Amino acid sequence: MSRIGKSPIIIKPDITVTQENGVITVKGLKGSLVFGIPKGISVTVKDKIVTVQSSSGDTKTNALHGLVRAQINNMIIGVSTGWMKTLVLSGVGYRAAITGNSLNLTVGFSHPVIVNPPQGISFSISEGKIIVAGIDKQVVGQVAADIRKVKPPEPYKGKGIMYEKEHIRKKAGKSAKGVGGAPGVAK
Repeated sequence: MSRIGKSPIIIKPDITVTQENGVITVKGLKGSLVFGIPKGISVTVKDKIVTVQSSSGDTKTNALHGLVRAQINNMIIGVSTGWMKTLVLSGVGYRAAITGNSLNLTVGFSHPVIVNPPQGISFSISEGKIIVAGIDKQVVGQVAADIRKVKPPEPYKGKGIMYEKEHIRKKAGKSAKGVGGAPGVAK
């Protein structure tokens, strides 16, 4: 049985969680999210507490037990406070701008790269940082990963788009050869 799945979720006062026909709906100040419960997992909502239980003891159901609990918890956090990922532009001349809803990246290509946000995602820019925000944690993470994929940081100078607290292991460049000819060659 999952350790994460066993712990109950406490619902905040301004959030409503409903369950109908194997579908969980979470509504809050920022919007609403829907999640389908897989077979073998039962969810009960009672007295502002959500509990998730696994009906069978097989490995696949036990894995889903913790997943479903974490997903419902992430939905509750998302509709109350939201999720955000911060990306940092590192490199000379690398810029980001917002035109309408879309993100316009200038990252060393011959053309600007335009990223259009999916529904529920918003972009903001401050001091060379791109902030991706939304209520669905999975979608926010995927959009941030897609933006990072446009120009991932390279290992020699660290130029590119990276997550805010990401550490890039840098490689050593070419080392200069010693003075003189090749070893073992007489002069």
